[in-house]
This record gives sequence, structure tokens and C-alpha cells, in this order.
Amino acid sequence: MTAGGNYRARMRLSPLALTPDRDIPAPLLTELTALYAANRDFHALSGDFPDPDDIRPEQVAAELADELAQPDAEVLLARSEGHLVGVVVTLGRHPDPADPDPWIGLLMVDAAVHRQGHGRAVADLVEDRFRAEGRTAVRRRQRPRPRLLDGPRLRGDRPPGRPRAGSALRGAAEGVVRRPAAAEGRWAA
Repeated sequence: MTAGGNYRARMRLSPLALTPDRDIPAPLLTELTALYAANRDFHALSGDFPDPDDIRPEQVAAELADELAQPDAEVLLARSEGHLVGVVVTLGRHPDPADPDPWIGLLMVDAAVHRQGHGRAVADLVEDRFRAEGRTAVRRRQRPRPRLLDGPRLRGDRPPGRPRAGSALRGAAEGVVRRPAAAEGRWAA
């Protein structure tokens, strides 16, 4: 079993619960701000925050409000053993209207637990959610090549010598996750 598989058993995804006024509860906003701030290098590259060394709760709240303003958007919180280890933003449909597939627009893991399998476990759980809804593919901004929704998970699916994209995936190359062709068990186009 991979490291991601071990963490997956303890990982829980839950939708971001807002107050009746559509605000993020203060303790949760504090956790989310810490998670965002832990990924300073990602934010320095993405430009999402004016000063990646000084990410504030109101900025994180505004960022997540912008995400939730999209139709069919969902913000999922990933917890392992009660600790917030990641956040995922999904869309029920890819932003391209011609593409019916759901989309993982952001998957960010707390930098304190990078390279421990949490990102893979979270991605697997999100794929499981879409599969349970009867979806056959999901787009992710992580890998340029497709990944199966059904069948074995692949290890080492990046070319040798290619650095990891990191746990925060927004802005990376986009990939498609599909079920294998039934007769062949190969990647579907």
C-alpha cells in the first residue's frame, strides 16, 4: 500500500460549512489562513495574495468567497486525525462550457505535511466523490496526461527527472482523469 493509501484511510473530506450569514466561522478561518500561509512559495508564484509573507484571514475569506461564487463550486476541507491538512476547490463542470467534466481547480496541502501522501489521498477521495455521482472523468490542474478513475492507481507517473509540481496545483498543466475502456482496460482518450 502506498503512503497515500495509508493516509487515505484516516483522511476525511467535508464541505466548507458557512455561518447563516455566509461567513467562515472564525476558528476555521484561522486554520485555513495558517494552511494558506504555510504555502508561501506557491502564493509567491500564483500572485493570489499581494504579500505571500503576510496572508491575512480576510484575504483567505475573500479568496474562498470568490471560489464559492462560481456555479457548482464546492470547497472541501481535508482532515487527518482531526487536523486540517488540505483544502480542495472543485467545480461541477470544467470552466470551458464545451467540457462536461468536473474540475479540481485547487488542491493545497499544508506545507508541514508535504511529501507524506496527503495530496494523493485527498485527490483520490475527490475522485471517489465524483465517481459516486456517476461521473466518468475529472479534470485536474496537475498532470498533463490522463489518470484513470477506475482501476489501479499508478505510482511514479511523472517522467524521471521532472520535479514535483507541489501540493498546490492551481496553475500547473491540466490533465483528464478517465475510466479505462471496458474491453481493454487502457487509458480512455
